[in-house]
Amino acid sequence: MSTELPFIDPTRGGSKAKMPRAPRPIDLAGKVVGLLDNTKEQGDIILSTVADELRKRYGVADVLIRRKAFFSKPAAPELLDEMAKKVQVAIAAVGG
Repeated sequence: MSTELPFIDPTRGGSKAKMPRAPRPIDLAGKVVGLLDNTKEQGDIILSTVADELRKRYGVADVLIRRKAFFSKPAAPELLDEMAKKVQVAIAAVGG
């Protein structure tokens, strides 16, 4: 059994593969916006405030707020599928 710890060299760069960005809407009026809470402290408060402002300032039709199970894990595929079917714009939160 080796006692050496492997290290990752951050200067080497990562994959050169690029993913295309999703198309951006011109405005948010009449759109359904999804907000994904990452479960960190006060993330729910921040997202609730963002949701209110999106409605008031930008005419968003509805805001769908969902919460991941745990901040260090990716969101469940079922959760992402639900949001993808219901929203036109999605925002992932980074709470406190």
